[in-house]
Amino acid sequence: MDYAQMALLAAVASFCQNLTGFAFALIFVGAAGALSLMPIADAANIASILSAVNGLAYLRSHRLAPRWDLLKPTLISGVAGVGIGLALLAWLSGNTLHGLRVVLGVSIIACAVLLLARSQPRRAPSGTGVLWGVGLVSGVLGGLFSTAGPPIVYHLYRQPLPPMVVRQCLVILFTVLALVRLASVGLAGALQWHIVGASALALPMVVGVTWLQARHPPRLPVPLVRWIVCTLLLMAGASLLAAAL
Repeated sequence: MDYAQMALLAAVASFCQNLTGFAFALIFVGAAGALSLMPIADAANIASILSAVNGLAYLRSHRLAPRWDLLKPTLISGVAGVGIGLALLAWLSGNTLHGLRVVLGVSIIACAVLLLARSQPRRAPSGTGVLWGVGLVSGVLGGLFSTAGPPIVYHLYRQPLPPMVVRQCLVILFTVLALVRLASVGLAGALQWHIVGASALALPMVVGVTWLQARHPPRLPVPLVRWIVCTLLLMAGASLLAAAL
């Protein structure tokens, strides 16, 4: 593993994460796979560790007023989805590495399309059944690649909810799913020490980029931000598909 390239990739992913709210794992795992920097499973484990640390830091420093009516169905179905995603990851890693790259590439391209979509917010909240379904899909993606964000982000931001409520729900959900994923991987004996060490090396870069952006936020138009992140995602997804096919 080239630790310098990994740290640089973590910095780029953190920059995009701070601009969009959910792009870290997509860019980190996708680019790591496209560049053959490390196995996709290792990249997903590193992304899980960094996401969990980031989420716990946020929860510790912010006063929360959770909307359990939104969180309960997404958390329950999301945790179940993590188990399904990890099982798929183990099967794909052991049987078809090309298939794993195809699934990740298609997922990243689909996420980029979702990010570009400009759907109008709903006037009335969606039913609870939708939350169960979206939570399950997010959990499966979280288990596979530690990329639980896009489905639930797209869904919640279309609801008639204050942005702060959406943000807190997302942070709680992502943190719980990342911890569940890490616990599952650790119990299976797949969380190796070199992954923990790589995460420790990348963490100062992630914290530094986040601190710098908070002190000096980039004054970029929202459409430009969307296109920058989507371009990175599309490049990573297309590279994965090209390598697999």
